[in-house]
Amino acid sequence: MLYQFYQAQADMLTPLRHGAGAWLDIWGHSPAVTGTPFGRLTAAAAEVFSTAVVTHKRPPFGITSVAMDNRQVAVREVPVFSTPFGTLLRFEKESLKQQPKVLLVAPMSGHFATLLRATVTTMLPDCDIYITDWHNARDVPEAAGPFGFEDYTDHLIQFLEHLGPPTHMVAVCQPAVGALVATAVMSAAKNRATPHTLSLMAGPIDCRLSPTRVNTLAQNRTMEEYERQSIARVPWRYPGAGRRVYPGFLQLTSFMAMNADRHINAHMAQLRRLYAGDHDGAAAHRRFYDEYFAVLDLPAEFYLETVERVFQRYDLPRGIMRHRGQKVDPGAITRTSLLVVEGERDDICGVGQTMAALDLCKRIPPSRKTYHLQTGAGHYGVFSGRAWQNQIYPKLRAMIGAV
Repeated sequence: MLYQFYQAQADMLTPLRHGAGAWLDIWGHSPAVTGTPFGRLTAAAAEVFSTAVVTHKRPPFGITSVAMDNRQVAVREVPVFSTPFGTLLRFEKESLKQQPKVLLVAPMSGHFATLLRATVTTMLPDCDIYITDWHNARDVPEAAGPFGFEDYTDHLIQFLEHLGPPTHMVAVCQPAVGALVATAVMSAAKNRATPHTLSLMAGPIDCRLSPTRVNTLAQNRTMEEYERQSIARVPWRYPGAGRRVYPGFLQLTSFMAMNADRHINAHMAQLRRLYAGDHDGAAAHRRFYDEYFAVLDLPAEFYLETVERVFQRYDLPRGIMRHRGQKVDPGAITRTSLLVVEGERDDICGVGQTMAALDLCKRIPPSRKTYHLQTGAGHYGVFSGRAWQNQIYPKLRAMIGAV
């Protein structure tokens, strides 16, 4: 009943949010409102209330052009391969220049692939970018079957095979484990589509190292408790009715609870901006929270298996990870160059957790292994913002260009 209770609460608040938004449209810019302190405060409160809402639809990437060769080149999103659970999406450019193919693996951790919009934007001038556009599990019919950790890995292999060699793979955060497993499986099978380079950015390869609050929380409950407390069935009104999922709103709630003061202060600051007429600052706040509040439900199998294999048993670093019955050996990777990136102030994936991949991939020559610790960067700073653009991406671009 967890999901049904949440949906009923959301449905009850919807008319109130619409009412606040309608009042704002009609009276929000009237001198009778903006001319008094109380009126400006009321309008500011109405906007915050009407816009601070959780949604379940993927926001647009909104990337329509990119600067290349001193001109703006048109960009369009083109789905090139799809399954019920995900789409391989290409950012197609009108350019005659051949560029390296990059598979950008987005997290399946409660948010949509658009969370990597800044990552895509930075890489587009130099690379032919493809991204894993994961679907919201509440929109996937039960008839499509289950989707577990190994299905996720198989999807990465399928996507790489569809792209064909040479392809470079970049995994951001949670998918670092699946990307490393997929590369190991493909290397052992001598699959010609094995990625030429693999970049792992702030991913939980070995959560025993520098454990964060996320890692500690994962150890505090048994798998039975996770299944009982975190898994719900999709309500009947959605295409995935009856499917067992880990609801995105639960993941969002847990993320916000970890930094509750920060989010409360951010919304209070938004009230002050709106009251003072700081429209640019208010717009930046809206852009961030429109993305942050767009949530994606995870298939229950994938969520539970990830918690157990990655965050509780540490299968990969302990050498007990298996894929389709076969042991996964990162030592099988010999021809793929490896880049590992971590953030000094990452409070989600501690320093050393991603670096563990360097030791696991013991047969990659040292000359083709690179480690970068970004000073001052938190989790999101590893793949967005100035540090990503000016210090991290040049290393990634250099590795891709050197192969």
